[in-house]
Amino acid sequence: MKYENFQTFDVEVKDAIATVTFDFGTVNVQGHEMLADLNSLAMRLERDRETKVVIFQSANPEVWVCHYDTELLKDMSTEAVSREEAQLLDLQSVCERISKVPQATIAKLEGFARGGGHELALALDMRFAVRGKFKFMQMEVGMGILPCGGGASRMARQTGLGRALEIILSARDFDADEAEAIGTINKAFEANEINEYVNTLAQRIAKFPAESINACKQMVYESIDKPIDDALQAEAYWLYQATSKTPAVKRFGIADEQGLQHDMENQRNWENLVMDVQDIN
Repeated sequence: MKYENFQTFDVEVKDAIATVTFDFGTVNVQGHEMLADLNSLAMRLERDRETKVVIFQSANPEVWVCHYDTELLKDMSTEAVSREEAQLLDLQSVCERISKVPQATIAKLEGFARGGGHELALALDMRFAVRGKFKFMQMEVGMGILPCGGGASRMARQTGLGRALEIILSARDFDADEAEAIGTINKAFEANEINEYVNTLAQRIAKFPAESINACKQMVYESIDKPIDDALQAEAYWLYQATSKTPAVKRFGIADEQGLQHDMENQRNWENLVMDVQDIN
């Protein structure tokens, strides 16, 4: 799969890991160009069975991705519409498509991510940020609108209702430590720590079968807002999607034949053992 001819970012693929580096203008503004690039990227990722992890970072030392382009917002309709007439915005559609790609997606946040930029980060699977550099904000209430890239919906799923409303209605900056505490990011790091952690995580995930990565991801997303009975049904469905396409049964069979699960040393060493079985195909 070729990842080239983008205007707003570059993509480098190595060892089943794609690194997307935003580099557009002075602030990585989120306009037509970036949304078109992200849509094109998602289309390619959907068809790519070799790439297993995608890291999103920025070449700008201060900004990850800026807010949605105000040039586009100023032309919004000032007329209210019915629920039936309301259509998804481009930002909503693109973020949703990015969220569903079969690869594990990681935001490496080493600068500001406000408004639509933060909503894009929320659409990714995991987020890691640098203390002293990362800040996020949803400023929309102060402008007279609301987060319109999936921010309100995804925020509540990440943080819970009260914290989501605090973030959205305060329209203030939150730093990396606050973000970790309220759950919008996985973990905060010092500047010299983030690369090693994210790269090690990406390399570990990239060793696993692409089909089981996708099944795990889709199962979690599908089940998060379902009643428990429906969520368990989703788990069962995605389990068999994985076993039909991966060497899982063969791996379990070899483990059973060799009595591996009854070995106490193996029980102590599962973190490494799970990597060792990746050679069984």
